[in-house]
Amino acid sequence: QVQLVESGGGSVQTGGSLRLSCKASRSGFMSSNRCMGWFRQASGKEREGVAAIDIGDSTSYTNPVSRFTISRDNAKDTLYLQMNNLNPGDTAMYYCAADRGYMPFGWLLLHERYNYWGQGTQVTVSS
Repeated sequence: QVQLVESGGGSVQTGGSLRLSCKASRSGFMSSNRCMGWFRQASGKEREGVAAIDIGDSTSYTNPVSRFTISRDNAKDTLYLQMNNLNPGDTAMYYCAADRGYMPFGWLLLHERYNYWGQGTQVTVSS
């Protein structure tokens, strides 16, 4: 069973930046034509999509004018989320997720479409 391990979270002040990473435990996992995404869940709120990338490396963001950038390095089996100009509203647990393969573009930010999940990394932004 593959594991996804997130890292890079932490505490920053408003306007700061963080780069999250998600590494798969199995070599070749990300080169197996998988859609992958970043999701977040704030305390007392539903899990929501943040950014996702499909098997053709097309990206989707919840906010079209995004402060975030998703990318992947299949050779390193690692997914990234660069987050800039953070604000307190970005405070949440951030999770990476992967699917078994192709999914329609419109599904990319739907958490229920993903089968593999990491344990999460906490991001806290103070004002």
